[in-house]
Amino acid sequence: MDLEFAAEDAGCDYRSARGVDQALDQCAEHDISVAVLDVNLGAGTNCVPIAKALDDKGIPYLLHSGDLDRQDETVRSLDAELIPKPAAADQVIQRAIALAI
Repeated sequence: MDLEFAAEDAGCDYRSARGVDQALDQCAEHDISVAVLDVNLGAGTNCVPIAKALDDKGIPYLLHSGDLDRQDETVRSLDAELIPKPAAADQVIQRAIALAI
């Protein structure tokens, strides 16, 4: 929620998703300028399918994760900036905005 508040404070029209399917739906249904992806989505899933969908559409994204060491090697191969957790939400959002420009 901190990222959502920071996006709102920065004047962004943001979308949030609570899992892979919901994120893929958001990607298909909305014009997205940039995305912030948490790597670990729980229940043994990660952000790779979402990252690939964003790559296919040419949408920049950054990864926001607390621990890549416990993730699938595929995550490490994503061509995206990593902002490690913890990080100030406003800094994450400002970096995402910079990617969108």
